[in-house]
Amino acid sequence: MGIHKFFMSMNDLERIIRCPGRFKFEEHNVAAHSWKVSQYAMFFATIEENNGATINWKSLYEKTINHDFAEIFIGDIKTPVKHASPELKQMLSHVEEKMMEKFILDEIPTEFQPIFFDRMKEGKDETIEGRLLELADKLDQVYEAFAELQRGNTDVEFLKMYENALKKILHIPLKKSISYFKEVMLQDIIAEESVIDVKSITLKILEN
Repeated sequence: MGIHKFFMSMNDLERIIRCPGRFKFEEHNVAAHSWKVSQYAMFFATIEENNGATINWKSLYEKTINHDFAEIFIGDIKTPVKHASPELKQMLSHVEEKMMEKFILDEIPTEFQPIFFDRMKEGKDETIEGRLLELADKLDQVYEAFAELQRGNTDVEFLKMYENALKKILHIPLKKSISYFKEVMLQDIIAEESVIDVKSITLKILEN
């Protein structure tokens, strides 16, 4: 047993396309998504740290880089399906957890298994690092959806993705980060030229 299989599995993440089965002007894969999430989280963690928060940077990077690794087993399940019911979401999480556990036991050298069990567990929790992961993950949904709406993709799934991700971001308890997102980044987003009226959609969400 060696680390070879784990490293080879990185190729699988490059082949898993996000938002499968929908027309997209731009394809995104899970490997690229994980890298972008780590970049978003790093930026917002810097904002929080500059305002007095203590950031466990090791934990933050481990959470963000690994947060979707389990998708090598079941792929990227569409958000409407994943969230169709709390029971289904819990079952899918259980399947991912058990398959990840088996993968670690089968493919990770014994001396590193306790470390990997900790690194590969669900990262979205009540810690500041877990909340930064949640923010970064939803932000990538905002950007992916915005890129499609901007080009005129009329698939309603991207409108729903944009609206749902934006609503969730606005309720994440990271005051400084969310304030920066609303007052700076969101203003830049709605100032962009767009085939679909993203500005009106965004302003309506902010009003509510």
